[in-house]
Amino acid sequence: MTKYRAIPPGFMTVGEIAKKMGVTIRTLQYYDKEGLLTPSAESEGGRRLYTDKDLLMLNQIISLKSLGFSLEDIKGRLFPLETPEEVANALSEQAEDIRKKIEKLKASLSAIEQLKAEVLQIQTVNFKKYADIIVNLQMQNDSYSLIKRFDDDTLDHIRSRFDKKSGSDFMDRFNRLSDEIMQLQKNKVPPESKKCQELVKEYWDLIMEFTNGDMTMLPRLTEVGKIDIATNAWEEKQKIINEYLGPALQIYFSKLGTNPFEEV
Repeated sequence: MTKYRAIPPGFMTVGEIAKKMGVTIRTLQYYDKEGLLTPSAESEGGRRLYTDKDLLMLNQIISLKSLGFSLEDIKGRLFPLETPEEVANALSEQAEDIRKKIEKLKASLSAIEQLKAEVLQIQTVNFKKYADIIVNLQMQNDSYSLIKRFDDDTLDHIRSRFDKKSGSDFMDRFNRLSDEIMQLQKNKVPPESKKCQELVKEYWDLIMEFTNGDMTMLPRLTEVGKIDIATNAWEEKQKIINEYLGPALQIYFSKLGTNPFEEV
């Protein structure tokens, strides 16, 4: 590190760069200690001296820290800034990190707005339901609106049967199957067709997996499945599927010689 008797032009003291960049002197001293930002020079009196290049390097650190990177991560992401290309690359990477952060913030904002809407529809304070909705929003599960339709007993059953991973896997399979059934409906495939009945069997198997064979849950699921007025795209889709599935399930049960819903 170069030493100067006095502070030459183009150099800043630790206090000056701290004020300019809105950080504390202690923060700069810590960055120096951790090897993140070493001053370019030092006066004979021991004052740490910084340049405009150091200021740009500090800007990299502050930006990455604000995006949630640890100091260890930041060390590996800093560009040396020796050439115009390195400066441009540093700025490009900062811009990309900021864009990703913006997308996450947009998703968080959307989740908050959706949760607010659901809270008002539930009309009673129910923190368990709020938590379930938040988890499903984080999973980007479009069927999160179902939660407000479930009673507390059904929700307790779901919590005991599924964790985040298994719940996500179940909904992926359910949505895939729903898409296939929706396609049959669009193509006007008859409910009694072999393809439709194969999907109906798969659909019923999912219901049995969901209830763990507890037939007493069927009336509650039937009530939950009734969608008179759809409030979102997922409910609109399920409403169409339900209209097609009704007759298909009747045919499936008649072939089995039993109707679980009637028996319950």
